[in-house]
Amino acid sequence: MNRPSDATEVADAPDRTPADRMMQQLGGVSGIVYSSIPVLLFVGTERLMGLAAAAGAALGSAVLILLWRVFRRESLQPAVSGLIGVAVCTLIAYLLGESKGYFLLGIWTSLIYASIFATSILIRRPVVGYIWSWLHGHDRGWRTVRRAVYAFDIATLTWVLVFAARFVVQRVLYDTNHEGWLVVARISMGWPLAALAALVTVLAIRSAQRALDDAGITAAAAEAD
Repeated sequence: MNRPSDATEVADAPDRTPADRMMQQLGGVSGIVYSSIPVLLFVGTERLMGLAAAAGAALGSAVLILLWRVFRRESLQPAVSGLIGVAVCTLIAYLLGESKGYFLLGIWTSLIYASIFATSILIRRPVVGYIWSWLHGHDRGWRTVRRAVYAFDIATLTWVLVFAARFVVQRVLYDTNHEGWLVVARISMGWPLAALAALVTVLAIRSAQRALDDAGITAAAAEAD
């Protein structure tokens, strides 16, 4: 997705809030539903027809979701990412020879993200601040404003808690072979927690922007780190 088209899209919808833009990038409300279909089909089909059939069902549903988005001319980024994720998850499950392997990628990815985000706070380089700078074309002048850094710290810490909670809960369920509860945890700790973290992030960004305005730092500030 190129930046010029993004700029045109924002210009066409000036009243959209940061939360609206974030939801669009994540696939919108439909993305919440679409992301749940492959995992439900995988687990359900595996119990009835075996691992190979489950892999086919999950991959097939991910492909159909992608084609449906193409037909409706919706954003393809969530569907493409979802298809790749489903493909990797099913491959891991197939190689391990057990259906619960489908959840391993998500479990360990959560730990990696939690570690990265936590480390960024410890070294005073909160990830959310850098993502905000990149998405909105700002420089890194915010790093000189303590209130802005603190706000981005809070937003980043929220994501640390989300990723850490996903890892701990799903890892325990994986180790204890509670596959049914793994499905519940995968879905309930996915979009709902992400939406909550997104809300905190939006509020933190607004606080950071106010701090930058008070400090007289704008997007035209020097780009020196």
